[in-house]
Amino acid sequence: MTGANGFSVSGYGPERAGWTRVFARDSLARRLDWPILLSAIALSLIGSVLVFSATRNRTEINQGDPYFFLVRHLLNTGIGFALMIGTVWLGHRTLRNAVPVLYGLSVLLILLVLTPLGSTVNGAHSWIQLGGGFSLQPSEFVKITIILGMAMLLAARVDAGDKPYPDHRTVVQALGLAAVPMLIVMLMPDLGSVMVMVMIVLGVLLASGASNRWIFGLIGAGAAGAVAVWQLHILDDYQIARFAAFANPSLDPAGVGYNTNQARIAIGSGGLTGAGLFHGSQTTGQFVPEQQTDFVFTVAGEELGFVGAGLIVVLLGVVLWRACRIARETTELYGTIVAAGIVAWFAFQSFENIGMTLGIMPVTGLPLPFVSYGGSSMFAVWVAVGLLQSIRVQRPMSA
Repeated sequence: MTGANGFSVSGYGPERAGWTRVFARDSLARRLDWPILLSAIALSLIGSVLVFSATRNRTEINQGDPYFFLVRHLLNTGIGFALMIGTVWLGHRTLRNAVPVLYGLSVLLILLVLTPLGSTVNGAHSWIQLGGGFSLQPSEFVKITIILGMAMLLAARVDAGDKPYPDHRTVVQALGLAAVPMLIVMLMPDLGSVMVMVMIVLGVLLASGASNRWIFGLIGAGAAGAVAVWQLHILDDYQIARFAAFANPSLDPAGVGYNTNQARIAIGSGGLTGAGLFHGSQTTGQFVPEQQTDFVFTVAGEELGFVGAGLIVVLLGVVLWRACRIARETTELYGTIVAAGIVAWFAFQSFENIGMTLGIMPVTGLPLPFVSYGGSSMFAVWVAVGLLQSIRVQRPMSA
């Protein structure tokens, strides 16, 4: 029997049994990128400890069970890992054929958010309540479909040998494909997700070989669009207040600037090695809001210090380094674009999340990949890891 990635799972002779079979030169296990896989697992496990520390005393949200969020975070990680395995088994080329269906489904889901089925969390109307305490944030999965959809369009004629690079018409089509869900997400409003999607689009275009005029034109259009959004008062009041607090950290320290100020206090108090796990005064005292999700990095900074926080940054760096290597080594433009889009996604979202806890970026409510609590985010990033692994295992062994 052979999977979509073309690797036989049966038919080996007795001499190829056991570990020899598993680690044969042409086996799936040998072709996997283990640094990415092990780093992602380590980040998820570190995240589970940080989430537990942040929520074990929060009786108002943990339903009286100190292990409530820990169990759910581990469950989300397990489901995400299973999704990664399924993605590798299907293969990114199979998913390429399913892009129209996946794209239509993702647009439908974010449209449902704007209906009475949607709910508001922390000011963003970005969620669909599923019942039983579970919810879905469709914008996380839109990031994947934007990457796959743009890659499919931009690489179609190049991989077929018809063009050396995407022509202007193809670029316009790809931008149109990305613009539809981005505009819907903007209406929620979920500014943080839109910012990530913009960076994904730029990363995808750079990897595709599109003309630099498109890159500079989009940057200019983005700047003009940001001014227009501000002038037309499209942003909600709480979003405007967040940007104002970012520009002036001393503005309303007990109000809109409270989160950032408390986050910096928590990280700054950690020193080199931290106060010790479960011994952070800011964390134990519940001074930092949303510490299990948006501000989970503050738990690491306070309780594990510079060493622990630095380890998270290093692990994220390993994921990005290996993803860049996969993008460079693949022989098909489609795979290169998909990997580059994931790099842009992970890099910007990680920088934004950590940056907002340090006060060098505005607060936007983006989770830290693999570390923050949240099912939708965890599922999406593990699917992305599956895509990276699929691209790697399908490359020629000599690459």
